Amino acid sequence: MRHTKLIKIGLAFTLIQGCLYSAMLSAAPEWLPKSVQIHGFASQGLITTTDNNFFGKTDDSVSFDFREIGLNSSWNALTDLQLAMQIVWRDAGKTDDDGVRIDYGLASYNLYSSESSVLTVRGGRVPTPLGFYNDTRDVATTRPSILLPQSIYFDVNRNLALSADGGYLYGEHQTDYGDISAHFGLIVPRMDDPDFKNVIVGSSPGNMEGDVSWVSRLGYEWQGGRVRLAATYADFNGDYKPDAGAFLDPGSWRFNPLILSAQYNGENWSLTAEYALRRAKLKNFGFPMIEFTGQSFYFQGTYELTESIEGIVRYDELVWDLDDKKGDDFADLTGKPGHSRFAQDWTVGLRYKILPSLMLSGEYHYINGTGWLSELENKNGTTQHWNMMIFMLSYSF
Repeated sequence: MRHTKLIKIGLAFTLIQGCLYSAMLSAAPEWLPKSVQIHGFASQGLITTTDNNFFGKTDDSVSFDFREIGLNSSWNALTDLQLAMQIVWRDAGKTDDDGVRIDYGLASYNLYSSESSVLTVRGGRVPTPLGFYNDTRDVATTRPSILLPQSIYFDVNRNLALSADGGYLYGEHQTDYGDISAHFGLIVPRMDDPDFKNVIVGSSPGNMEGDVSWVSRLGYEWQGGRVRLAATYADFNGDYKPDAGAFLDPGSWRFNPLILSAQYNGENWSLTAEYALRRAKLKNFGFPMIEFTGQSFYFQGTYELTESIEGIVRYDELVWDLDDKKGDDFADLTGKPGHSRFAQDWTVGLRYKILPSLMLSGEYHYINGTGWLSELENKNGTTQHWNMMIFMLSYSF
């Protein structure tokens, strides 16, 4: 097992070196059209916790099972037509299968454009517009911290949230009072996350399949992004198709998040807050319908201490069921710990830009509750109060 981990770590750093070498070369081979752009990223994390496991065996141990390596490209095939794709290899303990996948692959066509307005249609596997950060969460250097606020941007179900197959209509209009943008899409969610299936149906054999869903986001920016506001609402749907020998019947799930987002950006500091109200419904499966409404929010501040160093402070809170905030009823019904139904996370961290494209990050988490931990990685139980340290070296070109 240790030998396998060392091979993975060695491979990760070899690929990072490859990215560094690629950056020294031209952005794209000369024989490709001039409008082709090629970019990439690579990151390697180190995680340790006082209790519980997160992305590997981290309980009083150190895990290197957190790495992300990707390559993306875009091509303006026509004046109003752009093609884009990103391929990623990601390892995140037992919550990701350590495989290569297409994060997104899409065609974007401008139906209308003027000096102040644009109307675009996008189709394929498209990044899902949820809140402020979901569109760009795939690249470590674009995130404000190593981990995004887990109450809203769940990393254990990263693939489900990141992108989906379908089509979007996107519009943007600039005015003297600010810029307005809108997304609306019909999609089929991805079911690539092992932990999601485990949470819904446990070990019952069968497949989780996405069903027709929709996502919408309305955004507003003032003074070039000094003030940013957004409201997101989505209707995610999926089905469980049992295999022979399954102990659960066919069933369906429905998830409706409403996310309200606000941000103020000063000269060298930023304040961000997001609030989410989440309604969930499980129907059939051989048991009575389950419905509950949860709540998430966080407050976050970042400050540029120098041109190369940035600090972050954040409080992040998750409650899975507002009618059972401490999970007492859940514990009585299932025998699982009540603290698995909430999480309160204080985070402090620093990011150091060694080079414009090379960054070293570190952050400390003090956490009460285990509401966003993976059951797959914590089969022997969890502890309510725990601490986590994460370091990450990340590169992009």
